[in-house]
Amino acid sequence: MAEMDPKTMQDITLVLETLLQQMQDKFQIMSDQIIGRIDDMSSRIDNVEKNISDIMSQAGVEELEGKNKIPTAQKS
Repeated sequence: MAEMDPKTMQDITLVLETLLQQMQDKFQIMSDQIIGRIDDMSSRIDNVEKNISDIMSQAGVEELEGKNKIPTAQKS
């Protein structure tokens, strides 16, 4: 393999460092966007769960142990 000029090696090193830094910056931006979307989705799920709970309470449905739910006796 032929020897490379030190200046050429420095140029290649600089190009690679720049490329790696750009990739890292893009990865960080994408990571931040994903985390933001997860936080938003989590908040939306919490709101849906609260709304379902409110609707169940208004309909006279009580949550029992586990996932079984039965309507409470309605007073006439």
